[in-house]
Amino acid sequence: MTTDSQRALHPVQLANGTLVHPGADRRLAVEQWLLSTVRDRRMAHLEWKQHHVAMLPLGMLFSAVRIPGRLVQAVAASTDPVDIDAVLEETLDGPVICDPYGPRYYALVPASVPRTWQAAADDWRVADVDTLGRGTYLGVPCLDAVSFRPGAASYWSVQMPSPGALCAPLAVARLIAAGIHQLGDDRAQWPANPPLTPRTALTAGDS
Repeated sequence: MTTDSQRALHPVQLANGTLVHPGADRRLAVEQWLLSTVRDRRMAHLEWKQHHVAMLPLGMLFSAVRIPGRLVQAVAASTDPVDIDAVLEETLDGPVICDPYGPRYYALVPASVPRTWQAAADDWRVADVDTLGRGTYLGVPCLDAVSFRPGAASYWSVQMPSPGALCAPLAVARLIAAGIHQLGDDRAQWPANPPLTPRTALTAGDS
């Protein structure tokens, strides 16, 4: 009889047929999957090492939906990145990259989304939401950048759990709709994207 723990130890097969095991090696599998979008993997590795962000092309294995911080903050009812990351993990159940200087969030979705969701994407642009696919690049943080750090260029608001595991487009659309609903109909009165404010920083400031 196979136990749950034994099933969890099954290896992951990469596109080239290589088998890697969960745990630390699963991270390697995700890394290799991401790097399969570029010809020069050494350069991407060097970018991760030196700058903690590598520019990867979109529209091949995955695309991205760029969501302004104010929409995500409206859904989370918070500007604390810990709160926001938890809400995104629960609602999207897929990888999300945060650019804290926007702040902006990039939900990684199937490569076909910019084409198949074109009508929705046209409607979203008035809310400063955009779909990014072929012909664009995204700054993808190294895989150990998994929490907000002041001064960091970007981080994984929600980590990619396994190679090819992406956000469901419908879940992303529902998140965007919820954020627009929370902000109300008068888009001219929408606030700018408030900066991320960790609760620890608030506590330190109050002391």
